[in-house]
This record gives sequence, structure tokens and C-alpha cells, in this order.
Amino acid sequence: MENKHFETLSIRTQAQASSHREHSVPLYLTSSFTFENAEHGSALFKGTQEGNLYSRFSNPNTDEFIKKLCALENYEDGVATASGMAAVYASLVSFLEQGDHIIASKNSFGNTLYIIQKILPKMGVSYTLVDLEDKEAWAQSVRTNTKLLYLETPSNPTLKIADLSYISKLCKANGIISIVDNCFATPYLQKPSDFGIDISIHSATKYIDGQGRVLGGAILGSSEHIHPCYEFLRRTGGCLSPFNAWILSKSLETLAIRMERHCHNAMAIATWLENNPVIDKVYYPFLESMEDYDLARQQMELGGGIVGFNFKGEASMAFRFLNNLKLHSLTANLGDSRSIATHPASTTHSKLNAEQQKEAGINPNFIRLSVGLEHVDDLIADIDQSLKKANENI
Repeated sequence: MENKHFETLSIRTQAQASSHREHSVPLYLTSSFTFENAEHGSALFKGTQEGNLYSRFSNPNTDEFIKKLCALENYEDGVATASGMAAVYASLVSFLEQGDHIIASKNSFGNTLYIIQKILPKMGVSYTLVDLEDKEAWAQSVRTNTKLLYLETPSNPTLKIADLSYISKLCKANGIISIVDNCFATPYLQKPSDFGIDISIHSATKYIDGQGRVLGGAILGSSEHIHPCYEFLRRTGGCLSPFNAWILSKSLETLAIRMERHCHNAMAIATWLENNPVIDKVYYPFLESMEDYDLARQQMELGGGIVGFNFKGEASMAFRFLNNLKLHSLTANLGDSRSIATHPASTTHSKLNAEQQKEAGINPNFIRLSVGLEHVDDLIADIDQSLKKANENI
């Protein structure tokens, strides 16, 4: 009987065991693989026979990781990358040529916007940035030379939600390739393929790893769409190491249970923050106060592990809050088992100018929490004491 459930697929999708009959897939720490004979090597390079050649583009560990992700997110094929940003870059430049046009969400990660606004124009690629939720703007931005449409949902860091069904229909009607960064939701909470999205990308560094140990990324889609990405990565070298692939494949085995705890804790903290008098606004997809609440409930299984909020009053309160936290780590990562507090305006999105930050919904009073797996009462107690201390200094 074919197993269909997410938890079973994430655990039982494995590389074929060797002659040693190992229960846990071993590490294949080798740069290359030998040929049975000259004819075998020739066939491998011609592509008339399947097998491993060189770990830059073919290794049992990376193959297992991608096969597992494809099974979990209902895509045909995929490639693994050295980092999430390597996945972003490869998913763009593998398709774009001089004279092409891309439409992208202005509510995107700062480094992604840097690629679109600073690097792609050097290649002769033009761009249009639109608000993630503005359907009319998406449609009006389509040109005859539009090749790609790129977005992330929920967005980083203000957690806006895109209507994936609408985006998919718009792209198919105009012959545009749709790309969605699914990092915040993970395959457990959201499957872009269910809405007709062509390509899904991940920073596996985040929730897929889940413990802040390794870097990695992935691009998933049809074999037709993945082939150009594979060819680009094979020749440019931005590929995932076998060791990191082994870690990430193991991490996928616990993704479901981890995401349930992340989401439970995040929902509790978001609800608590909404009732705190020093908080101006709370951002969390499953809060009924969010404009995208109904859409988020339609597209996502749970609300995710990221919470954003704005302070009332002066901007300096954000730094005072961060400096008084005891349990939360101060770092630019997210998706870790340990809770993290970040000030996007001065860190992750600091390369954007003031106008770009404003367009992305970021202000000096904004804090992003990556809610971890600690007991939620301890997390709330830490936030509470820090808010009180920050407020005392006003």
C-alpha cells in the first residue's frame, strides 16, 4: 500500500540501502564515483544510463533530500543548493535573459530585492515591484516580455499573504513562470503546487533544518522547469554538500511535529501581544485582526512560527526591548528550535533605503519573533519582563 501521509513520507522516503543493509542512510562523503569500465563512464556522461558521477551535481544524500521534499510538496523534480539565497538566485537566472522582465513582490527578503534591483538589471533584465496583496497591480504589471513572477508568502517580515490561486491563473494566462518562496510556511503548512504554482523554493537553513546547524536550499518543480536550474547549478557550483543534505533529510523526519509546536507557541504569543497596551499592531496570519486572515486559513494548515509586532511610541523602545530579553536569542536567523528576536530595520533589511523599507512595511518600531520550541509560558514571561523594562525607560 502506498503511504500518503506527510509524516510517513518524511520518515520512510529513503535512499536505497547498500549491501550492508543499514537502517539509517549513511553519509556519502566522496567527491566522485568510480565507473565499472570505460563504457559505463561514457554512458553516465551521455545520460543514457543513470548513476552518480560527481558530488557537485549527483550524490545519494542530496538525491534523497530532494526526493523527500518532492514527495512532501507534490512536485516532480528538484535540485538542492548551498543556501536559500543560492536557490533564489538560481531560480531567477536559470530562466532570465537580456530583455526579459520580472514582476516581484516588494514585500520580499532584503537580499532577494537586492538581486532583483541591483544584479538583474546588469544582465539587461527589467523589473516591476508590486504590493503582495494588490491583485490589480500584479495584472497591470504584465508585459509582453514578462518571463517570471516571484513572491514569498507569508512575506518576510510582515507576514502578508498572496492569493496563490489568482497568481497561478494570471501566470498561466500570460505564459509566465510563477515562483514562490515557501520558506516560512514549509511543505507541512502550505503546498504551492496545490494552487498551480510552477516552482517552489526553500531556505532549508530555516525550519527544514530547525536547529540552526547547517545552510541549504532547494528548488522544486516540474522536470521541465528544474532542468535549466540543474544545468545552471551543475556548471556554477552553488550546490548542497552531502553532509548538509544528510542533516536536512534527517531533519525532515521531525518537521511535522516541530511545526505544530512552533505554530501553537506563536499563536499563543500573538494573542497575548494583541492584548498588551504597549503594542500597536501584531502580525500573525491566523489572527482574525489580520486583513489576510481568511486567505491564510484557506492556503495554510496553521499560521506558522513567525510573529511580528510594532511598539507604540518612540523607536528606541525596540532596542531596549531586545537588550532586556533573557530567553530569546538575538540573531538574524529564524526557524530554530530556540526562540529568536530580530530588528529587521537594522539587520536583515538594513540594506534597503528608508523608502524601500516603508514599502515593505518595515519601520524602526518593528520586531520579528521566530518562536521556538521552548515552553510557551516561559517565552511569554520573558517577553513580558522585557516589555516592562523597556517601557520603564521612556
